[in-house]
Amino acid sequence: MEEKELVENIRNGDASAFRNLVDEYQVKVLNVSYRFVNNREDTEDIAQEVFIEVHRSIEGFRGDSKLSTWIYRITVSKSLDFLRMKSRKKRFGKMKYLNGEEETEEQIPASNTVNPEKELENQDRIRVLMNAIGTLSENQRVAFTLSKIDELSYKEIAEVLGSTISSVESLIHRAKVNLRKKLYNFYKKNI
Repeated sequence: MEEKELVENIRNGDASAFRNLVDEYQVKVLNVSYRFVNNREDTEDIAQEVFIEVHRSIEGFRGDSKLSTWIYRITVSKSLDFLRMKSRKKRFGKMKYLNGEEETEEQIPASNTVNPEKELENQDRIRVLMNAIGTLSENQRVAFTLSKIDELSYKEIAEVLGSTISSVESLIHRAKVNLRKKLYNFYKKNI
């Protein structure tokens, strides 16, 4: 089904058209969101919010950009909103500690690889990289993630961010420089 037809059918209340949209974009939305929040349950909640927002706002979709870009924009926005809310909650986290409540981290599932030592090393590297990406400024983190992990073009990233291509280039360049410094310092300390 063509994009314009899909949007029009959703606007006309066609539930199967909306299911088609969810089926087509669900994995992309989950992947983008996961790269920001790094937690499967939170990612699923955000994806649900994204599709609720898509359904609620489809009337306002003008078609100036591709539907996928519009959905990416909503996904990034919902993911960043979640991180901001989580950051605010951390400020009050000491109350939980004082009450004896402790938060548990999501467990990494066991791997089927032949070399568990190598797998742990790779997981550690990924964790270090994701932590370093998490320390970037919000715009750098978004631009870098959409470029290097989700493989969007600079033009698509500019549309998602409501920015220019040259601004995106600059953000990604600064993100690379900052990551290089952070990772160099981390590995220098830990070797």
